[in-house]
Amino acid sequence: MTSVHIRPATPADADTIAPLLDAYRQFYEQAPDLAGARAFIAERLERDESVILLAMDGALAAVGFCQLYPTFCSVEAAPIYTLYDLFVAPAARKTGAGRSLLLAAEATARAHGKVRMDLTTAHTNTTAQKLYESLGWTLDTVFRAYSKRVSA
Repeated sequence: MTSVHIRPATPADADTIAPLLDAYRQFYEQAPDLAGARAFIAERLERDESVILLAMDGALAAVGFCQLYPTFCSVEAAPIYTLYDLFVAPAARKTGAGRSLLLAAEATARAHGKVRMDLTTAHTNTTAQKLYESLGWTLDTVFRAYSKRVSA
């Protein structure tokens, strides 16, 4: 395992995160759009709408990130995080960066008074699924997830 340092992102990190977000989006079959990725991430950070954690390698280059959105669970009547994005650059995979990001996300959630974190991933993303399960995440077998596009 290579040395990986995790730190919270600030609005000044938008240019650093943008290529990672663009690569993440391409992983999920979206067209490349570096400018759009940068604008999106900058807006989240400037508006303080999400918590973004950056994984930095030994040379302090950004090699991954995760993004947490604060929300609530009405059933538990408590605040939670949705871990919506988790991405590690291909060259940095198998270095512990993904594991470190998930552990840092858990610590951040605990520190911010969240009672739970939720995430979704592609059915085919078995590598990530194994990592999640190794860290105590459980597959939801009770609820079915749906989505509906409401604009073009």
